[in-house]
Parts: sequence; structure tokens; C-alpha cells
Amino acid sequence: MAARRPQHAPAKRRRRKAARPGEITAAALACFAERGFAATRLDDVARRAGVTKGTLYLYFPNKEELFKAVVRQAIVPHLVRGEAMVEHGKGSVQAALAGLIHQWSKVMATSASAIPKIVLAEAGNFPDIARFYLQEVVHRGLRLFARLLKSGVGRGEFRAMDIDNTPMCIVAPLILAMVWQHSFQPYDHRPIDPAALSRALLQLLAHGLAPVRQQAAESGKAPLRAAARKRAVA
Repeated sequence: MAARRPQHAPAKRRRRKAARPGEITAAALACFAERGFAATRLDDVARRAGVTKGTLYLYFPNKEELFKAVVRQAIVPHLVRGEAMVEHGKGSVQAALAGLIHQWSKVMATSASAIPKIVLAEAGNFPDIARFYLQEVVHRGLRLFARLLKSGVGRGEFRAMDIDNTPMCIVAPLILAMVWQHSFQPYDHRPIDPAALSRALLQLLAHGLAPVRQQAAESGKAPLRAAARKRAVA
């Protein structure tokens, strides 16, 4: 009697199983964005992902670990790209700074932009979530901007500055914009334009971070430009 060959799952089923964690985290992000962390039930996530609750538990032991997986899938890759940009970038530091702000605008266009508001709202009741996000996202992002600013000062592209605190001044309006988008924007007649906000912030940073000699040169040119405009109008 011929030996029976081992049965293998069809390729389609194997691919489906491999994709399941990503499908669950995508469903979880949508639920968290709609309801917040505390109000989201794992039953809701499983139903949205098209799996049973038991299947969800095979991949994520609890809601906290599921939320961490959401952050690692939706936010952390942007930080990784930003770090690679700073590490291997061959252009100016100013261009790298623009690239980091552009990465943020990509997040603003997705449901992941709701994550900062979720963390801030739930930090008191779920401190483990707050500590996790602070360590893996906020501190990592601040270190990235600090590294970039320090490089800019060393290369003479930026003026001397308080490297410890300036990154917070850059990150704060970005976080506020995300919180605004998922709190006040539904009631505001003018929605946030991430691209326009990025340009405005970069314009402020271009002047504020410029070397003192460049700022002095620009100040000297300002009266000349004003006089030229007056002559043009006349």
C-alpha cells in the first residue's frame, strides 16, 4: 500500500493566515479611532476583522497588547523611515527636516492620526499604554529631531540652540493638530490642511533655526524689499 502524502493547506489559506494579524490590527485601529480605547470591545474588533474572538486571542492576549500592535504597525514604520532618512540622507539638514514633517502629514491622512488623542484621553486610566507610547513613539521622535538639529548646528545650517527643548517645540504643534483633527474639527468650519500646516511650520523653522548671520542678512534686505514694493506700486 502506497504511503499517504502529507496534506498541506492550500496556498490561499496559508496566505490568509499570514495576513490575519495585520487584518486584526487594521480593524482594531478603526474601532479605537471611532470609540476610544476603553469603549472598544474585543468582540467588536473580531467582528470587524471577520474572525472569531478566539482567533483574535491566538494573536493578541489582551486589548493592551492589541493596541501596542496597532501603534507598531501604524506609527512606528514612519519613525523608522524618518530615522533612515536622517541616517543615510545626503542632502541638507533642512531637507531632512522637511522630510520628517512630510512623514507626519502622511500619518495625518490616516486613521492613525487618532492615536495621540486616544493615548492622552486614556493615560490616567491605562498608564501602561501611556508609558508604552511615550517610550516607543514620543521619546523616539524627540531623539530623532534632536539628532537632526544637532547635525544642523554642527554643519552650520542651524544656529546654536537648546537641543534638549527645541524638539518639543517642533513636535508640540504636530501633536496638537492630530488631537484637533479628532476633537474640534467636526465642529470647525475650516478643516486642518496637513500640507498647508507643514509648509507654515517649515517656514517658521527655516527662519527660527537659521544661523544668526543669515537672519541679520535677511533683516537687512527687508527694508530694501519693502522699498522695492512701494516703487512698484507707485
